Amino acid sequence: MPYDESVPPTPRRRPLLAAAMLAAVCLSAAGCGADGAGGGAQSLPGSSGSTAASPPPPPSTSAPVPEKTSASPTASAKPSKSTSGRASGPLSGKTVVIDPGHNPNNHLHTHEINRQVDIGTTYKECDTTGTSTNSGYAEAQFTLDVSHRLRTLLQAQGAKVVLTYDNDRPYGPCVDERARIGNNAKADAVVSVHADGSAVGNRGFHVILPALVRGGAADTSEIVEPSRDLGTRIAGLFVRDTGSAPSNYVGGNTGLDIRKDLGGLNLSTVPKVFIECGNMRDPKDAALLTSASWRQKAAQGIADGISSYLNG
Repeated sequence: MPYDESVPPTPRRRPLLAAAMLAAVCLSAAGCGADGAGGGAQSLPGSSGSTAASPPPPPSTSAPVPEKTSASPTASAKPSKSTSGRASGPLSGKTVVIDPGHNPNNHLHTHEINRQVDIGTTYKECDTTGTSTNSGYAEAQFTLDVSHRLRTLLQAQGAKVVLTYDNDRPYGPCVDERARIGNNAKADAVVSVHADGSAVGNRGFHVILPALVRGGAADTSEIVEPSRDLGTRIAGLFVRDTGSAPSNYVGGNTGLDIRKDLGGLNLSTVPKVFIECGNMRDPKDAALLTSASWRQKAAQGIADGISSYLNG
């Protein structure tokens, strides 16, 4: 769920150009037909982000622990925020910033995360708690796990990888700081990892692209087009690697959505997108999101999209 969303967007169909671009990426990826994992064949009414009927519960200490496999990277006791990849590889010399949405401890710091911050065009909460599955598996746990897997895959290709946080702070960081981390790193690409919290029956993933925004500290004019390229490639390869279909409730089945109300995008000066990997409130999507093997596929899809973008 986008961490700086306070007003849910009205679902709308994207231009045919976006669908064509996504289809082109799919075809170039040697076939990426959905196998029913995302339910994209039917368009259902709904909305994204914080649109669940009630606020998500805090992480439950008694909730079932998602399955683990050896594919899951293990964070060290004192993880490093920035880690250089190997000296050589197809992504050598490239810097990628991964932004794991939310923080598992945000629910313990409601005063701090409710503080308003400037996102250029308006003010928003510093951060939010994110959503969770009905069994209590928190979005913030999911995003950090996928981000660790993604980091490993990108480092194996020689990229320098920076995480906006790595379970190394009590809450946040705030949305404006998340944007600054990518900007200060002069990142070649930034991806913010999320999972949605929508109604049952709303399934599939979507990639959020920055709208053209100018106001205050926000000016996305230089990043709109490269971000669209990045997002389109991620969407196409996410389909191929995970088997999930594009969202059936956001983006008109293109897997792409454009937003102008997210500070993490508005304040970015480098190419950046969000990805909502699935809907945590739908039982079928939740079964995927809590599967370690599927999370590895999700990380692979994002990594392949980033690599495709950076390699041109």
